[in-house]
Amino acid sequence: MRAQNTDTADFDAFYTAAVRRVVLYLYAACGDRSEAQDIAQEAFARAWQHWPKVTRYDDPEAWVRTVAWRLMANRWRGLRRRLAAHARLGPPPAATAGPSPDRVAVLDAMQHLPKPQRRAIALHYLLDMSVNDIAETTGVPPGTVKAQLSRARTTLAELLDHHDQETIDVPYPS
Repeated sequence: MRAQNTDTADFDAFYTAAVRRVVLYLYAACGDRSEAQDIAQEAFARAWQHWPKVTRYDDPEAWVRTVAWRLMANRWRGLRRRLAAHARLGPPPAATAGPSPDRVAVLDAMQHLPKPQRRAIALHYLLDMSVNDIAETTGVPPGTVKAQLSRARTTLAELLDHHDQETIDVPYPS
């Protein structure tokens, strides 16, 4: 246990002495302070993972700088690939507005169904599976699948009708 405490104290002293220089080095190289800090933290984390080996080097800080440089180069390569893909494919599609209130209501209502009914509804309506296919997939008789679908539709109709009533009864500010 004593060796672990010594390793931790040695690494802490090394980190304290070297982190500022490594960040400055990376900042000069990439021109973005937060990016330089992120890369430096990753490089020091890797140094800690290999600390018993790194501590024996003549210049552990040089090892950290080398790792940091490689991490930065990998980020640049990734950025270059993204830019090339953007040039080939065009901009990403515009952000969608999110789910409609009806969709949210249906998903919420589905959560109130027992799992077997929810599964039957999802397989039937979302994956367009027949009653026989659902029976084969779930290992229940077709009659049970029909009953699950019927009960689920009835429950969903009640829940969604209740949701519609709540929506209608809400007074709008004038």
